Amino acid sequence: MTASRPTRILAVSGSLRAGSHNTLLLRAAQKFNPGGQEIEIYEHLREIPPYDRDVDTPELRPAVVTELRRLVREADGLLIATPEYNYSIPGVLKNALDWLSTDWTKTEGLPLHRKPVAILGAAPTNFGTVRAQLALRQVFVWTDSDVVVKPEVQVFRSHERFDADGTLHDEMTIELLQGLLSALQAKIDAKSAAASAVGSAA
Repeated sequence: MTASRPTRILAVSGSLRAGSHNTLLLRAAQKFNPGGQEIEIYEHLREIPPYDRDVDTPELRPAVVTELRRLVREADGLLIATPEYNYSIPGVLKNALDWLSTDWTKTEGLPLHRKPVAILGAAPTNFGTVRAQLALRQVFVWTDSDVVVKPEVQVFRSHERFDADGTLHDEMTIELLQGLLSALQAKIDAKSAAASAVGSAA
């Protein structure tokens, strides 16, 4: 990215629960990011209505959906923290991604197309969010998003990694989180460089 502004990352937690460890992970990303990143946590997931193809047009979409699509378009990258429900991702998260994956008029562009994305997740179990992250990666195959492959950040026994104030204190998790953000930054920088090269050639 150019030095004129920091990288803008939109962070989404797939959990609506107060005190969610996945939301706390995103707050940790704000605190421990390697620098040069503005991480905004999206806070309106519970307001998004169920996906409805009949109103999925620029004129008819609910305002909260229109705003989410704008935020995703304007973000340089996405950071998504997902819990694991029934071996998959929460319905509220999948619903939001459904609203972000369409352009029926062929005039708007697809908000998630080639968007750099990083995935992480926390769970109190011994297996973290392995299956949920696999399911989420499947969604991003369809949207043709540019997903970070490594490091994989699957925070198992997550209740042991935050203190009573919700602050992440586990050094290994902090290191993995910083590595994930650096990898996301690399994808964002590569996309920016490619766009600049195309612009110069033109």
